[in-house]
Amino acid sequence: MMVPVALLLLGALTAAVTPRVLARADWPDREPVVALWVWQCAVATVLLCCALSMALSAAAAWQEVRGHLFAPAPRPVVEAYALGTTGGGWAAAIAVALALGGVWSAAMLVREVARARTRRSHRKAELRVRAPKLPGEESGRGRLVVLEGERPDAWWLPGSTPRLVVTTAALRRLKGRQLDAVLAHEMGHAQARHDWLRHCSAALAIGFPQIRVFEAFRDEMHRLVELAADDTASRRFGRLTTALALVELNEGRGVFGPCPTTDAQVPQRVNRLLTPPDRLTPSHRLRLTAAAALVPVIPVVVALVPGLRALG
Repeated sequence: MMVPVALLLLGALTAAVTPRVLARADWPDREPVVALWVWQCAVATVLLCCALSMALSAAAAWQEVRGHLFAPAPRPVVEAYALGTTGGGWAAAIAVALALGGVWSAAMLVREVARARTRRSHRKAELRVRAPKLPGEESGRGRLVVLEGERPDAWWLPGSTPRLVVTTAALRRLKGRQLDAVLAHEMGHAQARHDWLRHCSAALAIGFPQIRVFEAFRDEMHRLVELAADDTASRRFGRLTTALALVELNEGRGVFGPCPTTDAQVPQRVNRLLTPPDRLTPSHRLRLTAAAALVPVIPVVVALVPGLRALG
């Protein structure tokens, strides 16, 4: 029973340390793509710790599970884990609790995806009403849809037939390459599949509101994907052009001024774009990416230590 407990402690430590470390770091806003990767690796580590602990706890509690899990393993390896000797009741309780947590996580993800599909269906229905197919128009419509609207806006509508929607007010307000920057921003979301990051992070945060790392994961996903999309647009059309496009789109929404009413992140994004970039060196980014990729390997190593010792 020592290995499952060690895995749970490792998962708890990762969940407690990750938000604090990343909150104190000064590089995530400069390197949002790397920060997104670090967050995903940290959350994957927590989930992997729980999954491995559940498997070993179930093997300790029930002979049938042990037989399947350690079927190809030699006898010394099985004996090294000391499964089924003590703590059978605790092992069963841990395995059942973690299994229920896994089922609940899957249910929350399914619910979040279903809600997203419902919202997307409503927006597509509204799109068909506001931009109906004209007589003689071909069934295969383009990916760009222009809507009549007094509010400047642009958004990406994912799905089997994805659409990039922009209002006529946005076309009137955006000057020169600003429209291209806005469209590149939305395309950046689509190409990186940021919608799935939002679904997964929201499912974990809603399913386990008492676990701080999942709440922080959701909040940071919403913030970092916008910064990453801003960088995608600024690399093609310039930081000033992208910043001006954000201002033009959001100026009438009350987000600027001493008391912003909605989406207070927009002024921060504009200030970030107007500040000279201070990116990390390529070697530093590579080291951070590699270090984050190694973190999920730690629980696997912890789970294999007794067996490796028995074989060695």
